[in-house]
Amino acid sequence: MGLMFFPRGGSAQVTRYLAAALPPHGWAPTIVAGSLGAPGDESHAATFFAGLDVVPVPYDDALTADDPLRADPPMHPSFEDRPGAPDRVFASVDDATYEHLVEAWIGHLRRAGAEDADLLHLHHLTPLHEAAARAFPDKPVVGHLHGTELLMLRAIEKGLHPGWPHADAWAERMRRWAGRCRRLFVLSPDGRRRAPALLGVEPEKTVWAPNGFDPEAFDRRPLSRAERLALWREWLVEDPRGWAPGGAPGSISYDEGDLEAFSGLGPVLLYVGRYTEVKRIPLLIRAYARAQPHFEMRAPLVLLGGYPGEWEGDHPLAVIDELGVEDVFLAGWRGHGDLPRGLNAADVVVLPSVREQFGQVLVEGMACGLPVIAKDAYGPAEIVDHGETGWLVPPDDEEALAGALVDAVNDAGKRARKGEAAYREARARYAWPALAEKVAQVYEQVRSEPYAPAHVGDPVPNQAL
Repeated sequence: MGLMFFPRGGSAQVTRYLAAALPPHGWAPTIVAGSLGAPGDESHAATFFAGLDVVPVPYDDALTADDPLRADPPMHPSFEDRPGAPDRVFASVDDATYEHLVEAWIGHLRRAGAEDADLLHLHHLTPLHEAAARAFPDKPVVGHLHGTELLMLRAIEKGLHPGWPHADAWAERMRRWAGRCRRLFVLSPDGRRRAPALLGVEPEKTVWAPNGFDPEAFDRRPLSRAERLALWREWLVEDPRGWAPGGAPGSISYDEGDLEAFSGLGPVLLYVGRYTEVKRIPLLIRAYARAQPHFEMRAPLVLLGGYPGEWEGDHPLAVIDELGVEDVFLAGWRGHGDLPRGLNAADVVVLPSVREQFGQVLVEGMACGLPVIAKDAYGPAEIVDHGETGWLVPPDDEEALAGALVDAVNDAGKRARKGEAAYREARARYAWPALAEKVAQVYEQVRSEPYAPAHVGDPVPNQAL
């Protein structure tokens, strides 16, 4: 399994859980992945993938290089355009830097033993595909789309970013890599419908492979009111990790007076994820401010996540200050192992994202017995049964989101019924052991099929277009 990015997003979670669940089905994966930070940091690959066979690619030195993408080893680019970030957007990367990335990853794949593998499972559409095509042309490749690559490709198609000088070259490469894959895992039925036309691949190549959850880690573990308050005291007061934007690193801390919001009978609303533009966190805060006067009790909103120093658009703190809204808390970036505790100390999961190809945290929250509020689009629309396991609202509809928040806060009986239905649904459809078995079946199909290696640079078939 190849993952160019250091652990910080959903694709890393998928890689970790899938790799751990495959051995009972006859497959022993080796992971080669980006890494950042010291042992013990969640972004450190050996720490994040502990217990698995992992070959880290350290990016720490690249961060201090004049050009992080030309370092040795080079930092990875990004599918997101964040000015000034060391991982600049792929579509701005020139040909010479691209070649440097490919050559570097040929070495990383060799070091990880790709030559002896039965197949290569490559996450995202990145230069790993080109490295595999050049160095191991006889190895069948299974690709895994996680959504962010499709967002960049759509932006290129629509001409939304004229400042991306190499956009066309990257669009052609991504289509070529997708065309070379024997199968393409996609996260949702919606993705399976959209990907063939966008990438120019045969629809029969795409396989719906939803993200799952670890049923042992994510389960209902009811906390007493005192235990819940103790967790929020730990995360907000004793060990603050909320990131304050500005010229220097800083953290946001709270005091005992702030914890009064958690000591009443009101539910805790929880967002989990990065602070990227598509997540629509400012929209969520504005909807919360609109809903708050209609709450029958205090119901704090906790934002869990936000990788330190990384955000797009308005930082949540700026929106909170602008609105003067109270009871919105930034709990900061926590390890994925902490998430079950956070979910069991909350009552509703809220995900306002408008371009979520899946919605991992929705499944994990449901697995802990929480109802969810999400947008009626893409992956969440496939996961959430509106009226049964949660609330679906139109994308970018602040009023509708506010209405769902009011309904969720004020009707405890409805929360309980939806949470129970969500629990049953998640465990029936999204537990990793069953999903890994289906992935292993795809591997077996690919391994048994006749395979004619594609030549590097072969044109991409466009029948679907």
